Order: sequence, then structure tokens, then C-alpha cells
Amino acid sequence: MRFSESLKKNHQFQFVYKYGKSYANKYLIMYVKENGTEKNRIGISVSKKVGNSVVRHRVTRLLRESYRLHEAVFNSGLDIVIVARASAASVGYEEIENALLHLGKLHHIIKVYLYFD
Repeated sequence: MRFSESLKKNHQFQFVYKYGKSYANKYLIMYVKENGTEKNRIGISVSKKVGNSVVRHRVTRLLRESYRLHEAVFNSGLDIVIVARASAASVGYEEIENALLHLGKLHHIIKVYLYFD
């Protein structure tokens, strides 16, 4: 991820949960809060409700790759926390990608509206 860093500490996640704005769809919940820097910081949370460790890591990899490929279209200076719902365990890359871009569109943090609905 060229333009972004990771949220790693629990207090960073809690701050975004508490003060950020959230939108959700069938597979994901996205919290967004401005961070006052030039870079985005992204955190991905996949709980045990989603599945065993293999499934959770797969969902995490799909989310990270979806964000990485579309990183340039997201506005900068944001803390973004993405929480996977249990329904995300059974879907493929395309559905995760569309869900991520859909939430970005709802938050108005995408610079260019792409070809999707």
C-alpha cells in the first residue's frame, strides 16, 4: 500500500469507532474519521464470528488487496476501519471489492466514481 499505513493499536481503532461515521452493507461495515495527515490509515477487523483462522485470514487478504488496487481513488487524510460481517466468509473477491467501493461511495471518500452502481 503506497499511500496508506495500518492502524495497529486498539486505542486507534476505538477512536475511529467512537468519533467516526459509519455505513454498512451486506458484507462490510466501514468507519471513517479524518486524521489530519496526508496519508490514509486503514485497519481491518475480522472477528471469530466470521469463521476459523483460515477463513478470517482469507477475508483479511481479500479486503487488503481490494483496498490496495483501488487505493488511488480514495481521498487522503482518513482513518478507515473496515469490519467484516459473517456473510463475507462465503463470498469471493469481486463481491468484497464491490462492497468496499460501495461503502466508499456512501462515505463520499472516492475521488472518481467508477463504472459500478
